[in-house]
Amino acid sequence: MIIPLNYSFRNLWTRRLTTFLTAGGIALVIFVFSAVLMLANGLEKTLVGTGSDKNAIVLRKGAQSEFMSMLDRNAINIIQSQPEIAADPEGKRLAASEVVVLINLPKRGTNKPSHVQIRGVAPESLTMRPQVTLTAGRRWREGLSEVIVGREVAERFQGGGLGETIRFGMRDWTVVGVFEAEGAGFESEIWVDAEQLVQAFRRPVFSSITMQLSGAGDFASLKSRLEADPRLTVEVEREKQFYAKQSEMMATFIRVLGIFVTVIFSLGAMIGAMITMYASVANRTTEIGTMRALGFPRRSILGAFLFESLLLAAIGGGVGILLASFLQFFTVSTTNFATFSELAFRFILSPSIVIESLIFSLAMGFFGGFLPAVSASRRKIVEAFRAS
Repeated sequence: MIIPLNYSFRNLWTRRLTTFLTAGGIALVIFVFSAVLMLANGLEKTLVGTGSDKNAIVLRKGAQSEFMSMLDRNAINIIQSQPEIAADPEGKRLAASEVVVLINLPKRGTNKPSHVQIRGVAPESLTMRPQVTLTAGRRWREGLSEVIVGREVAERFQGGGLGETIRFGMRDWTVVGVFEAEGAGFESEIWVDAEQLVQAFRRPVFSSITMQLSGAGDFASLKSRLEADPRLTVEVEREKQFYAKQSEMMATFIRVLGIFVTVIFSLGAMIGAMITMYASVANRTTEIGTMRALGFPRRSILGAFLFESLLLAAIGGGVGILLASFLQFFTVSTTNFATFSELAFRFILSPSIVIESLIFSLAMGFFGGFLPAVSASRRKIVEAFRAS
C-alpha cells in the first residue's frame, strides 16, 4: 500500500508557519548558490564573447595578457604578411596591430579612481569585430585626439559621456562615440586610434596583433609558422580561447569562495529541515500508529515523510531560483585579474544553473529529512498509540 501524495501536501499546509520558515531558509541558500554560479557564468560569457572564432591573436611569448605583451614594428610587418590572413572586398588585409594601456579614471558619484583599459585600434579592428556597434556619435578621426568608449565606461566614469573630455597621455581626448558589444568585455574599454596612442605614451611597440583568418583550417599552419620563425618570439592563439583563459582564474575564485559560503549556509538549512521534520514526526505519532494499524508498511511511511521533506526543499529551491533570476537586471564590476582593469558584467542565469540549483536543494531536503523519515517508519504501533 502507498500513502497518497495529498497526505504530504496537507501536512505542509497544516503547518504553514514551520513550512514557510524552513522553505525560506532553503530558498536563501539556493539564492546564494544560484547567484554565485550566475556571477561566474556572467564573467565567462562576457570575456568569451569578447573573442571570435574567426580571429587569431598574436602576443609576445610568455605574456599572460595584452597589457604585458610587446611587439615591435618589424615583428608586426612580418606577421601581417602571412598568407592565411583574410582580406576585405578592397583587398586590404584584415590584420590590426593594437596597443593596450591602463589609466585611472574617477567613477561617477563616488569619485573613487579605478583602472580603465584603453585599446589603441586600427580601422580593421571594427571590421573584424562585428559585435561592436556605435549606438551614439561617430567613429574617431585618424590623427585627432578623439576616442569612442564602451557603454559601461560612459555610464560609470567621469568624462566618459558623449561630448565629454578624458585626460590621459598628457592630452585631452574628446569622446565622440559610444559603442556596445553585445555584453562583451570591450564595453569596459576606451578605443582610440593606435598611432595616436603610441605617440601619446611614447611607446615604440604594440601590444598585440589581431587578424581574421581566410579559412577555419588556416589557424594550425599560421600558428606553426609564426611560432617557429627565428625572427619572432611570439605565441598565437584563437581570440576566443585567449579571452576564455583570462576568465578561468577569476571565475574559479568566485565559484570556490561562493560554494564554500553556500555549504556553510546549507548545513544550517539542513539542520532546520531536520528539526522541522522531527517535530512533524513527534506531532503525528498517532497518525503514524493509525497508518501502521491500517496496514501501511514501513517503507510507505518512510517514503511519505521523505517526499514531504523533498517537497519542502523543492518549494524553497524554486523560490530561491526565482529570486536569483531578478539579479539579471543588475550589472556588477570587479578588477580583472589578468589585466588589472575594471570589468563590468551581468549575472546570467542558464538552464544548467537552474538544474544544478534544484539538485542541490533536493539534496538538502533528502539529507535533512532522511533521519526523521527513518525515525517515523520505525515507530511501533503499540508505542505510537501509547505515546498519544
